[in-house]
Amino acid sequence: MAGHSKFKNIMHRKGAQDAKRAKVFAKLGKELSIAARAGEDPGFNPRLRLAIANAKSQNMPNDNIKRAIARGVGGDGENYEEIRYEGYGPGGVAMIVEALSDNRNRTASEVRSAFSKHGGNLGETGSVNFMFERIGKIVYPADSASAEEMFEAALEAGASDVESDTDGHSISCDPNDFADVREAMAEKFGDPESGELEWKPQNTIEVDADTASTLFKLIEVLEDNDDVQSVSSNFDVSDEIMAQLSA
Repeated sequence: MAGHSKFKNIMHRKGAQDAKRAKVFAKLGKELSIAARAGEDPGFNPRLRLAIANAKSQNMPNDNIKRAIARGVGGDGENYEEIRYEGYGPGGVAMIVEALSDNRNRTASEVRSAFSKHGGNLGETGSVNFMFERIGKIVYPADSASAEEMFEAALEAGASDVESDTDGHSISCDPNDFADVREAMAEKFGDPESGELEWKPQNTIEVDADTASTLFKLIEVLEDNDDVQSVSSNFDVSDEIMAQLSA
């Protein structure tokens, strides 16, 4: 298993659902407020359109979405700063952490502490992002359509790649085309299981059970941080090790 999408699903099922949902809504709300600074009409604001789509895919209530947008339009979200951290986790795994923070020093200290406590270390900006490609990723369940139907629809929508297997369909596209591709796919197949901009590793590093266990703890600590919006990494874990860790 490359990346950590399956890991996230496992942790989501194991975690306290209400607490997890509240934290997810808070992070989505922060992104909505930031995006709304550029205008409250999603028709003319691609970032807001994407933020709304992501919020809806997580079943965020419409009232919450409207309040978050209103905060951004009113200037309440202007104290948040977008920050990207880069470094290495246990086993030399490259990691990118994206955050929205109203206190750069606090967030940097917490992220650095998480890395150091779990066998990793932060690097300079640009130290690992060359190992990744920025893409838009849209995921549909396997039973949404056949591989051929999904490929044809994604190609027509402007996607650059489609991977289909028993786990589902993963559609990739240029970040600038993400909102349009997602909307075109949603018109044909309904809302996707997930849709987001992510850092896709160009190559992966295979890790053993001990390293994977520590790495997953680091990812969980980072994703539990209120300021952290996303965590990307280039690890690869075998199905056997995943089954062992999720037992």
